[in-house]
Amino acid sequence: MLHAKIIDASKEKIDILKAEKFLSSSNFGAIIYFVGAVRDLNENKKVTGITYDSRDTMVIKSFEEIYKESETKLKIKDKAVFIEHVKGYVDVKEKSIIIGAACKHRDEAYNLSRFIIEEVKKKSPIWKKEHYANEESEWLKGVSIQL
Repeated sequence: MLHAKIIDASKEKIDILKAEKFLSSSNFGAIIYFVGAVRDLNENKKVTGITYDSRDTMVIKSFEEIYKESETKLKIKDKAVFIEHVKGYVDVKEKSIIIGAACKHRDEAYNLSRFIIEEVKKKSPIWKKEHYANEESEWLKGVSIQL
């Protein structure tokens, strides 16, 4: 069971209640949430916000592939996963991603959550442009994809 979505930050915010509702319907005993937020400092630069850009259909496909890959790499077949990532401008301290993992046992849920966030960072075509207090901005090195 997978929920994967890109959220347009100009229209809505990531809401943990949606994740809770989706995962509580799974009837698993262990549920873990990872919430990523925009931090105010990166490489000694004062960050004021981040603009995220993505190829939405490719991102969703990568989320689905990561979900399937978790079965073979982690041997977790019974699971529910909730993934939402924003697209657009996000202020400091606002949520940029939520990952929820529900499994039969807590060790599985912890491992699954960690696996998903690490794989999303490596494989999903989501780009970040940091905005700084000195009004400069720069695109950060990210995922390289072949089309």
